[in-house]
Amino acid sequence: MSNFINKLYKNNAIIYKVLLFLIAVVAIVYLFPKGGQFKYDFPQGKPWQYDNLYAPFDFAIQKTDDEIVKETREIRGNVKKYFVYDKKIENQVLTSYNDKKKSTDSLTKKEINTLKVLGKRIIKKIYKYGFLDDISINKAKKGELIILRKGNSIEDISFSKLIQSKDVLKFISKNLKGIGVYQKGLLLDHLSEVIKANVTFDAKYSDKELKEALKSISYAKGKVSKGELIILKGDIVEGKNFNVLKSYETASGSQTWTKVNSYWIIFGYTILVALALLMQLLFLHKYRLDIFNNNNKVTFIFFNIFLMIFVQTLVVEYNAEYLYVVPLSILPIVLKAFFDARLGLFTHVLTVLLLGFIVPNSFEFIYLHIIAGIVTILTVSELYKRASLFVAIGQITLIYMITYFAFSILKEGSADTINWKYFGLFAANGLMSFLAVFFIYFYEKLFGLVSDVTLLELSNTNSKLLRELNEKAPGTFQHSMQVANLAEAAANEIGANSMLVRTGALYHDIGKMAKPMYFTENQSTGVNPHNVLQPKDSARIILDHVINGIEIAKKNKLPDRIIDFIRTHHGTSVTYYFYKQELENNPGKEVNIKKFQYQGPIPFSKETAILMMCDSAEAASKSLKNPTAQSIDNLIDKIIDKQKNDNQFLNSDITFREIEKIKKIIKNKLMNIYHLRVEYPD
Repeated sequence: MSNFINKLYKNNAIIYKVLLFLIAVVAIVYLFPKGGQFKYDFPQGKPWQYDNLYAPFDFAIQKTDDEIVKETREIRGNVKKYFVYDKKIENQVLTSYNDKKKSTDSLTKKEINTLKVLGKRIIKKIYKYGFLDDISINKAKKGELIILRKGNSIEDISFSKLIQSKDVLKFISKNLKGIGVYQKGLLLDHLSEVIKANVTFDAKYSDKELKEALKSISYAKGKVSKGELIILKGDIVEGKNFNVLKSYETASGSQTWTKVNSYWIIFGYTILVALALLMQLLFLHKYRLDIFNNNNKVTFIFFNIFLMIFVQTLVVEYNAEYLYVVPLSILPIVLKAFFDARLGLFTHVLTVLLLGFIVPNSFEFIYLHIIAGIVTILTVSELYKRASLFVAIGQITLIYMITYFAFSILKEGSADTINWKYFGLFAANGLMSFLAVFFIYFYEKLFGLVSDVTLLELSNTNSKLLRELNEKAPGTFQHSMQVANLAEAAANEIGANSMLVRTGALYHDIGKMAKPMYFTENQSTGVNPHNVLQPKDSARIILDHVINGIEIAKKNKLPDRIIDFIRTHHGTSVTYYFYKQELENNPGKEVNIKKFQYQGPIPFSKETAILMMCDSAEAASKSLKNPTAQSIDNLIDKIIDKQKNDNQFLNSDITFREIEKIKKIIKNKLMNIYHLRVEYPD
């Protein structure tokens, strides 16, 4: 049992990666659409590139969205609307009219009876079809056929037959013929006081009628039988052909995604996602071993891949038209800020390929985003400069627009039908790409990573730790400044991260603050404390400045990428001066060289290799009593060639050509420091 636990403990890093890999695969597959992929790609307006296609099964030809919308609009316009006739109101109006006392002092009994009969007749005419209330006036159009519901009976009538409030007085006046002006006014007043609307719009029955009519819409307009020809090779995919192919794609999806084979489809998705993520891990293992060995960084990369896929999935499910509003360029920007351009582009391409399973028009989507990713890597260089980031994102947005414009022309054959809405989406995409700065800051805190923005802050010589170095070990501080200048120039020459190497150079010797006077650059009085120490004790003090530097750096919460420079700037070299002294003091005895050797590790990046070369060269140049161009040239060749022969650059991914360029830069810079010129022969 204890052996099993020991094995788990020893292999915890691999076990963690396996679990992370499995979780990432499951999470991404879960986001994928619940259906199989159609095996044909048929851009509208392009020739059919496959062999003649015959229907493998019967399927219905689906109507297009435009046809469905048109038919729905027609049904909404033609469906009859319901209105309710209230018989009680008519009876109430008649009762009120009979009971109302009229001012008839000047009228005879015959005239009163005539007016009474005439009034009832007019009321009957008004309520023959009904008096429409004002709220229902706009519920139907003039001349439109409506259904009037009177109790349990219904009848179809023209909407124009209903009396409206604006016409009621005109209608009454029209029916008051053959009586005097006084009688006409008297009756008009009486009727206008008692008449009320009795027909209202019946929303409940009208909606029910509309829903029943909409249910009757057929979404199919034909049928393709099994074995029937769908399209010939070379035919243009447009019009009816395109509609039939879309119907076949839909039917094929419903045929594919069944309970029987759904597990096979999920299994297929799982294999493809697993392969993509496995390629990511293999890339890290082969080309970025330091990142692969750091579980925190691997988790960071996988988290960003999943985050981009998750956000894109949400947008597609909400509305596929907003497909291009997701700023996928954030992924390569962030990865380049923390790692390097090659890793950023590789991860971006894998993420876009995975998104091809989720988005419509996958070829267009993949092509467009890969091009944008390449432009991102090529343009975004100095994130800490706001103007640089602004220009880079502007270029990325422009590339999006140009690429989409080209695709639209290829699809439509002209620029007249381009959907200009997408250009607004690309502009929004560009604006949201500035969120990369926020993500970088957030990830620094969450994952403990370091970006160029943080490096710029750390390289400020007024920072607390560098001020302390200047106060306790001023000579070391000046040495670090000179090394930083040399390293930055060398990094620029070979295309390494100059900001990173400069910052690392400023902090690489902070361990000397523990015992500054034991290092020659701080011995301003001419007193060397090593004179009273044994060589092995002196060597221990010198060697310990690396360990002390790491402790000080961790105490001050410096990023691991900076601590790497402290660990590696001497590699596994030997404090040769004290080792030689020990040999001289103990002739004939075996001396353990390990006690005079730095513990390493050796440099594992171009930047850490540059620092090793610049640090040794700058320190050694101080030993030249009478520096000349030739002596500096020989010294630099000797130091760097020895480091090369000692295999100090074995893991640093640096070429011989780059080393020669670095040597040349160091020589030129040191000659400038000592105000020397190259000696030319007569």
